[in-house]
Amino acid sequence: MSDWGGKRLLVTGGAGFIGAALVRALLEAGADVTVADLRAAADPRVRSVVGDLGQPEVLDEALEAGTDGVFHLAAFTSVLRSVERPDEAYQANVAVTAAVLERARKVQAQGVLLASTNAVVGDVGRNPITERLPLLPLSPYGATKAAAEVLLSAYHGSYGMTTASLRLTNVYGPGMARKDSFVPRLMRAALSGKPVQIYGDGEQVRDYVHVDDVVAAFRLAWSSGVVGPLIVGSGRSVSVNHLVGAARKATGAALPVGHVGAKAGEMPAVIVDIARAQSLGFAPAFTLEAGLRSAWDYFRGMSATEKRTAEGERG
Repeated sequence: MSDWGGKRLLVTGGAGFIGAALVRALLEAGADVTVADLRAAADPRVRSVVGDLGQPEVLDEALEAGTDGVFHLAAFTSVLRSVERPDEAYQANVAVTAAVLERARKVQAQGVLLASTNAVVGDVGRNPITERLPLLPLSPYGATKAAAEVLLSAYHGSYGMTTASLRLTNVYGPGMARKDSFVPRLMRAALSGKPVQIYGDGEQVRDYVHVDDVVAAFRLAWSSGVVGPLIVGSGRSVSVNHLVGAARKATGAALPVGHVGAKAGEMPAVIVDIARAQSLGFAPAFTLEAGLRSAWDYFRGMSATEKRTAEGERG
């Protein structure tokens, strides 16, 4: 599965932040790529299918006979909104994943790789999260991703499909203007000179992984034929306060902060063990400092039109 030349691959969510970066890398490796998303892919080299994959006709058009594999990144991704709209999270993350797997089986695709999350194991405090921990999600979002992982396992066991669930930590880097996670909020604050809000005391710790390292992990997972869950992160967790300090160095901005109440249910720590990924050859290339500089260069280089478009889509 390591020969990319001529491979026909579908990337769902391929017009998004991680998806677009993955699509570029697959194209550069020689693959023939189809993107399925709610908006058209920006890259003219891909076949772009626009629509909701929950509609059978959209899925059938996107996942044609002769497709070798699927990188399934399309998802309902908000933990907080999943609490408010669990039915929508279920439809997007479970029902659509089940349909993608069944369509992949029918067209005899070799494998399906899923973008998943460490939220499937819930809160383990400051203990390292490994692939061996039981699935104990604490939110509808985590539960839907856990269900999707179980579906992938069933299709491997029943039909021999090569299925892997990449449990991503906090992904950041160039291309995330439309995102509202903490790193892009830091970048926008650095540009505007406005303060940035920190929930709680800022001592909660997270693992931040660069988008290019995530792309490398997806390519490695496909090439190696790995099956099952695979944790993908930098392997280094830092506090939110540390992240702010690193962003000040990367941007040269003052980045004043204001503390607000902690979000209900927020985990105090996410510390991951990436040993399984490393055993396959995964080696994160970006330090936090270098990664933040790349994100800053991207935000600083955006045109006024790009900024307005991103702001409108986030709003």
